Parts: sequence; structure tokens; C-alpha cells
Amino acid sequence: MNHSAKNFKYVNYLWEESKAEALGDDQVELFLYRSNILGADLRITNYGGGNTSCKTVEKDPLTNEEVEVMWIKGSGGDIGTLNKAGIAGLYTERLRNLKNVYGGLADEDRMVGLFDHCIYDLESKAPSIDTPLHGLLPFKHIDHLHPDALIAVAAAKDSEKVTREIWGDTMGWVPWQRPGFDLGLQLEKCLEDNPGIRGIVLGSHGLFTWGDTSYECYMNSLEVIEMASEYIAKKITEKGSVFGGQKVKSLPQEERAEKASQIMPLLRGLCSSENRMIGHFSDSDVVLEYINSNDLERLAPMGTSCPDHFLRTKIQPLVLDLDPKEDLGDAKAVLKKLEPAFEAYRQGYKDYYETCKRDNSPAMRDPNPVIIIYPGIGMFSFAKNKQTTRVASEFYINAINVMRGAEAITEYTSLPRQEAFDIEYWLLEEAKLQRMPKEQPLSRKVAVVTGAGGGIGKAIADKLASEGANVVLTDIAEDRLEEAVGTYKSDTASYAVCDVTKSESIAGAYKKACLEFGGVDIVVHSAGLAISKPLDETTEKDWDILQNVLVKGQFELAKQAVAIMRKQGLGGDFISIASKNGLVSGPNNVGYGTAKAAQQHMARLLAAELGGDKIRVNTVNPDGVIVGSKIWEGDWAEGRAKAYGITVDELPAHYAKRNLLNEIIYPEDIANGVFACVAILDKTTGNIINVDGGMANAFVR
Repeated sequence: MNHSAKNFKYVNYLWEESKAEALGDDQVELFLYRSNILGADLRITNYGGGNTSCKTVEKDPLTNEEVEVMWIKGSGGDIGTLNKAGIAGLYTERLRNLKNVYGGLADEDRMVGLFDHCIYDLESKAPSIDTPLHGLLPFKHIDHLHPDALIAVAAAKDSEKVTREIWGDTMGWVPWQRPGFDLGLQLEKCLEDNPGIRGIVLGSHGLFTWGDTSYECYMNSLEVIEMASEYIAKKITEKGSVFGGQKVKSLPQEERAEKASQIMPLLRGLCSSENRMIGHFSDSDVVLEYINSNDLERLAPMGTSCPDHFLRTKIQPLVLDLDPKEDLGDAKAVLKKLEPAFEAYRQGYKDYYETCKRDNSPAMRDPNPVIIIYPGIGMFSFAKNKQTTRVASEFYINAINVMRGAEAITEYTSLPRQEAFDIEYWLLEEAKLQRMPKEQPLSRKVAVVTGAGGGIGKAIADKLASEGANVVLTDIAEDRLEEAVGTYKSDTASYAVCDVTKSESIAGAYKKACLEFGGVDIVVHSAGLAISKPLDETTEKDWDILQNVLVKGQFELAKQAVAIMRKQGLGGDFISIASKNGLVSGPNNVGYGTAKAAQQHMARLLAAELGGDKIRVNTVNPDGVIVGSKIWEGDWAEGRAKAYGITVDELPAHYAKRNLLNEIIYPEDIANGVFACVAILDKTTGNIINVDGGMANAFVR
């Protein structure tokens, strides 16, 4: 069968001959190219899922003889982003010789340690548990993938029979077994018993396919997946409906988003009973079809089948018993309904752990749900960071697709709880978790920064993001926000156009933060403007805009943020970017100085009121931030230069000379002050931190 791009309906044909030709005969590069384009299609395999390999002939550096080397994705890698640094290179013969010392299923963990004795490339990534599955097969290029369609076949009742019905005698089938050396032996035996097959279906798990070249392997994988997809599509058509039809009707999209933004801080707080979590929301058609169905009640508790799915989504989701039209305005009343459901879920997870644990099992992990389903509204996920929670959502969507396909074929089956536990609490999996790098200081935190389209606000957002926070940048200029957000890594930042003088605009920004990340932990009010005029030239318009942006904006930002933080029950930080001018009586500054003083005192008042909620309120006072600051680009700079009898160009030097340290103050210095408030001075509230190089007349005491 020779497909072109036009022939595939259920997978994306992404092979570009020009790119492949540019790689020449470099089989490792061609294997990496194949891996990347396979990983680009989530229907084929999800982030971190599956494995790919190739075998080449190299010169042994010790004997100068030619030896076969297998190159394979290393532990914890992702085929969609795989590069040379992420693979392991092993002597194939040494790997196969491990059969001579393998002591059976009880010996699996020891075997993983022996993989290191097979290393050819000393720059190798740690070999993954899938290494022998590839090494014991003879093919030059091998794909191990988790396509939704194939897992549907693998997870269907009578999976072996279905496999024969789709592919005849061209595909092998191996029953479920935890990945490891013995599964590699099972694949080897399946091939010996069925010479000439093009691949193997792993029960409840996934797919193995191969080829003599990278392209042949790629085409084989796509064709096998396409055949399974076509078979399932036909079955769904014959059946007429999936998941037993609709039980709950979805609210319109805007209403779903509104409900989701209202409930997410409550869900986040409950999911964060042991560790603070970041949220994600999905209400795609695939999700809604499943969560609104008659079969949800039967399928959801069964859990997922593929190990890659439940390792990221937990063994089963929490389904909320809430009407989609329910009024969520009374947070305390909603919380009262949610708490018993969460407690029951946690207890169920503890029972699962106690029932299935082994003598040497790692300690029980966080018992809170990762996936939460609200029929009629959508699906929520909560994990340690945005990438992890987004990927968990994607994996559960894969699981939904698997359930749909398996139900259409025959009937969906999930892994027995003990098998699932042995994967989830595998000592090797625990070791992988222990190797994860230490989390950054602001990991698991969500920050909203006003005035973040440039200058001080952007520098603050940069600093918070660099220290692990998820950041929502707000500003009145969307073009600046789009440019600013483009400077961050994916899953780190989002933006909302926000006019802080308008309550509804602030509400929209917080809604974005809740929908994107689950809630709000840090609010930095950096939006501002500066007007420098003597009293007789200061107009009512000047006065009003300063009060509205700096003071009223701060009040409304704080009021709405506190409502969200109280829903979460996790405390929080509110930082006011005020000014030295709120403490010092300078010339030509009545409007600006008064507004900044109001910001400072409001922060003290809020600190006094909100301490019981563990919400800390502090102020950072900049002075003379000229380089990179937006407010110095217009009349303000001219006004200050006039007040001091100098030119605008002389201002940076003037401000540096007048502070005790003779230092120019940059936006990044203000960002460091904010970081200190939210990450280091964790028992400080009601404080004012001057970042001005030392201005004696601005000393707080």
C-alpha cells in the first residue's frame, strides 16, 4: 500500500521529501525527523508518550570493529521534540545478551540498571524501560506509539479477535503486560511465531510497527493506524450514536466559560489541599459529547487503560454532581456542595492505595483528582504546572477517544486496579519522579500584572515568569501585549486587554486568569501614568485620570482579586507599584504625588484587613526609572526636567547622582523588589520597599 498525503483521512502525513533528502543517509537524523513528525499529531501519540528507535552500524571505539548500535528515545523524553541529546545509544548485542542473566518478572527492576552496561554513546540519556522492547526486535527502524484508534482496539473486549478482523494475519497481538524485559521477550516470540507480520498490538497498551528505512517505518505506522481508524469509524456509523446518547445539554459557550471561571478557583483550592495546583479548562466537542452522555456514569469510574494515560490523569476522574444551570455566585454554598465530593474522592484513592500497595511501595501520593468533569460545562484538570495540566487534559481526551472506539467495536475494558497500581507506584517510576529538577520559587503560582505591555510592568512579568510563575499580562494596548507575550515560552503566559479604570475590564482579566490557569495568587498593580504640573496648571481631568488609574484601579483590582483568593483559600500577594513621590514633597507634583500616597496608604489598610486570609499586601517604591520606562517617553520627562532646570537627556545622570548609591535604577531592579516581596519576604505585609538607590528624604522611618 502506498499512500500519499491525500490518501490519509485519520492521520496527518507530514513527511517532506526535501527535508528528508537534506539529512542524506544519516539514519539517526532520519529517525529523529520521523519521531518529530509522528509526535506532531496527537492522534498518533501524546506528549511524552511512545518511543522510537533505529539501529546503525558504528565502529567500536575500543576494538575498531563494526558493531550494531540501537538509538532510542531516552527516559522521560518526548518524540515530538526529540533531538540527539535526548536519545540513548546502546550496543544491540550486549542488550540481547541480557537474556542470559534475566531472572524472570521479579528481576525487572534490576534489568533496568543493567542497561547502563550496554551503553555505546557516553553522552546517552538514561535508557527508558522500553529499551528491550526495541532491542530484542531485529528491525532497523521501530515505532512504539499510542494512537487513540489502536488503544481502542487494544482496550476493546475480544481485542485479539478484533485485531485479526482488521489486519488478518499481518499483525501480531500480545496480551497486556507491564513494560519491561519480559514484554520484550514476548514481542520477540510473537515475531518468531508470526514471521512476516508488519506490527504487533499490545493489549490495553499500544502499537509496535517497523521498517527497513525511516520512511518505510513511518508509512507502516500511518497505514496501520489508518486501517484501525477506518474500522472504528465504520463501527460508529453502524451503531448510530456513541456513549449511549446525550443525557445533559450543554450551556452555550459563553455561559460555559463564565461558569468555568467562577468555579475554577474553588476547584483549585480543593485540589490544592496538599500541593498548590495550576488549572486548565476544556470544553471541546469531544469532551462535551462524553461528559454529557448517558454512559459517563458507567465509563468514568472504570478509569483509563493505557499506562501513559492514567499516569498523568490518575486512575479515574471526579464527576461533579452539579446542575450546569446552578447559580455559582454564592461561593460558600457551592463549596459546601463540593467538599463532600472531594473528600469521597480522596478516601477512594486512599482505599485504592491501601488495597493494592506492596511491602516496598512508595508512600501514597497526593490523593486529589487531576481530572474533574462538570457535565454541561466542561472538563478541568489540575497539576503542578501549566504544561503538565494541559497534557493531562490532552491525555484524558485521548482516553475519551479510546473509550468511544472500544465501545463502538465491542465494549471498553480498563486495566485491573492492581495492574494500574503496579504501574503508578512502580519503584522505577518513583525513581524518575525523584530525579525531577527542584521546582522554582514561584512554581504553581499565577500572577496578574497590570501595565505589562512594556517598561516596569513587563520587567516584573519577566521576572515572575523566570522564577516559575504563570503570568497574565494586562495593558490597554493589545499590540504591545501580543508582542510581549511572544517573548515567553509556551504554557507560561497569557494576556488580557484591561483598562484598570473600568470594573468590568478588570473582571475580564481575572476571568482570563481563572480560565487559563485556575485562579490568581499574585497581583501587581504596575499600570500607571505620570503628570508633572504645578498646582495652577493641574486640571480636573489630570487629577481624575491619576486617581482613576492609580487609586481607583488599585482598589478595584484588590477587591476582585481578594474575592478569588478567598475562594481558593490559599492566601496571596498584592503588590502596589507606587513611587518615592508618595513619601516626598517635591515641586510640580500635586496630582501624581497625592495619588501615589493614596496607593501606599491603601496598601497598608488592605494589609491590616487581609492578614487573616493570609493575603499579604506590600508596596514597592521606584524612583527615577528612566531607561526602559514608558512614562518617561512623553510630557512627564519634560515636566521633571523643567522642575530641576535641566534637559531631558540629563535626567538619567541627574537621578543617579542624587541617590546615595549613585546608581541608575532600571525596570529590572523594580522587578527584583517585587520578587523579594512575593518569594523571599514571606512573613512581610504592610511594608514599603524603596528601590531608589537610597533617597534619604524618602526613608520610611
